[in-house]
Amino acid sequence: MLPILKRVLFVLGALLVYRFGTYVTIPGIDLTVLKKVADDASAKGLLGVFNMFTGGALSRMSIFGLNIMPYITASIVMQLLSAIVPYLSEMKKEGGETGRRKIASYTKYLALLLAFFQAYALVSGAEQISIDNAGIVIKTGFHFRLVGTISMVGGTVFMIWLSDQITKHGIGNGSSMIIFSGILAGLIPSITSLFSMMKVNAISVFSLLCFIFFTAVLLFIIVFFERAYRPIAVTYPRKQIGNKIYSGDSTHIPLKINTSGVLAPIFASSVLIFPSTVINLLSASTNPIVTWLLQNFGYGKPLYIALYLIFIIFFSFFYTSVVFNPADTANNLKKNGAIIPGTRPGEHTARYIESILLKLNVIGAAYISFVCIVPEMLGARYSLPFYLGGTSLLIVVNVSIELFQYIQNYLITLQYSSLIKKGRAVIR
Repeated sequence: MLPILKRVLFVLGALLVYRFGTYVTIPGIDLTVLKKVADDASAKGLLGVFNMFTGGALSRMSIFGLNIMPYITASIVMQLLSAIVPYLSEMKKEGGETGRRKIASYTKYLALLLAFFQAYALVSGAEQISIDNAGIVIKTGFHFRLVGTISMVGGTVFMIWLSDQITKHGIGNGSSMIIFSGILAGLIPSITSLFSMMKVNAISVFSLLCFIFFTAVLLFIIVFFERAYRPIAVTYPRKQIGNKIYSGDSTHIPLKINTSGVLAPIFASSVLIFPSTVINLLSASTNPIVTWLLQNFGYGKPLYIALYLIFIIFFSFFYTSVVFNPADTANNLKKNGAIIPGTRPGEHTARYIESILLKLNVIGAAYISFVCIVPEMLGARYSLPFYLGGTSLLIVVNVSIELFQYIQNYLITLQYSSLIKKGRAVIR
């Protein structure tokens, strides 16, 4: 069996286990009442956005209700701290593999702490949810909160482990694959729901056709920008080795317009889930500030849109600064004797790359903001499912491109390996 096929089968098996776990409800939940509540409040409120990332697990009060969102939030916090705290910054740069493992361990401990808090908040909030004078919790109290919290935290720990296994033994990034599968699981029901809305005249045929056209245009924009890059020409001078003179070579550095990829909206969403959890925990409060937040910090509301936009822009720039350092790139070019035509090696080259990167970041942040914000506003206005929004389409397209690139690179490597073996056989 080909290694790539083994990796694909491993990923499919892991995702199958994940999807099965999203239907395992935490103990103490009345499934009949929960289904009524889910149907009544489907895709409403800010938590509906995070329910999309969990593949519907949150609405089912599943043991995987938190998915890997606490781990993503913890990763953001650790990356921020690594840029601010000297000890962590030194460990990241000079600690090598040992330093990276320590930071990874700190991230998981922080994720565990966040998972405890978010699980307790969700379980406590579940005790207050009811419909037709029937609560979704069979018997409220400390025992339910304890068992429910432990179940959700255990599910999150398992999801973090499963994500690591997919990254090591599968294809693509484990976290992205899990979120990707959750969104795909909700796409078909969402499309069916859209046509059902047309049948009951909730939306007109013209509106449906406009929505399909807008989605097609959005997909084209996403694919175009995700594949687009700005090439920076690089020239290597001629070299003389002994009596032979080797001619110089020309290549380029491809700088993607959207360097952060799908991580900026995912990071923004994972950050927003924390205040949302706190607000929902205080939903029974009569405090006017809490009441105002409950009314304005919801899906499609101005406060949510503004914060979402700010975080998307911030993480677009922040992630780019983490993964790409113009000074290091300029030093590497200088060491190898390469130059960018029209610029002096060293600091001048670093400033030149940084200026281009800044312009690309502005374009990339504007593109990501448009793709994520505008469809969400339209979705909130016309009550369209979350799974058909810009963020979900962005994740699906990005992960699909990543998978195709991985498979393509593997096939090219396999082809080269076979040619090398044939060459050795001919020599023998």
